[in-house]
Amino acid sequence: MNGVEMQKVLVADDDAVNREVLGELLKPEYTVLLARNGAQTLERAMRHLPDLVLLDVMMPDMDGYEVLRRLRADPLTAHISVIFISGLDRPEDEASGLKMGASDYITKPFNQTVVMARVALHLQVVRQRRMLERLANIDGLTELANRRRFDEVYELEWQRARRSGRPLSLALLDIDAFKQYNDRYAHPAGDRALRAVARLAAGATRRPGDLAARYGGEELVLLLPETGALEAAHLAAQLRDAVAALMIVHEASSVAQVLTVSVGGATLEPGSLETAPALFEAADTELYRAKQAGRHRVSWRDSGAAVPCARSLAP
Repeated sequence: MNGVEMQKVLVADDDAVNREVLGELLKPEYTVLLARNGAQTLERAMRHLPDLVLLDVMMPDMDGYEVLRRLRADPLTAHISVIFISGLDRPEDEASGLKMGASDYITKPFNQTVVMARVALHLQVVRQRRMLERLANIDGLTELANRRRFDEVYELEWQRARRSGRPLSLALLDIDAFKQYNDRYAHPAGDRALRAVARLAAGATRRPGDLAARYGGEELVLLLPETGALEAAHLAAQLRDAVAALMIVHEASSVAQVLTVSVGGATLEPGSLETAPALFEAADTELYRAKQAGRHRVSWRDSGAAVPCARSLAP
């Protein structure tokens, strides 16, 4: 695949022979996941977020129609393309599946050439759709995710954290005295400085679930799923130090003679009842505290503490 990540196909069929045949057929081209019943299909779809599901209609515990309904009802899996594979070959059966949101319908016994052709067609559509979505979700200046994309991902990750009981950390980063920087060195220089900080923020979010986004103006936001307060605050401090290490001259700053940033963060810990807006507001409050304390520092609040506590990480 020349270094390009292989697309994922989940094969869901209660018949072991069908699973094996389809799995071996698809493995040379795609990453293949297997499920033997409806519950396993939903669990693996949620955990792996495949690009396509080949879904048997008739399964003992939960039929394919119910699996599809549940996939469509969950925002995390609603976008996944589904092709029904079924021994039911009446036109009304096919129409029923398509009306429910299936992308295609293949009858058993299936022809392997037809299966491969239809899988390839639908995965091409998935690739094209994601390319368009990426263009619509990218900030033109920094090439980070834009605010619209952040809002979408934040809501999904907050819901996932509440369900899973795993922590979710959020950091707001603001370039210190950026107006003065633009006034002193002009906006093209300000754009270059912002892009440099954005590259560091993108590098700090290394895991697939992490997200760095431009929230507005000189403010960036980092979303760190399954990351506790100590780890997230440490990462934020490293990012703060990395920005200063760029040694971008800022003679108009009252903080330092180089460009610096302030970071405020908050963590949703297991058991917390905090809402998504409240968590964001907590991070914003910590950013304000970091600025009030002299800028070029990190202030972090852990909502899992019995009494929420703020920790300040100065350079």
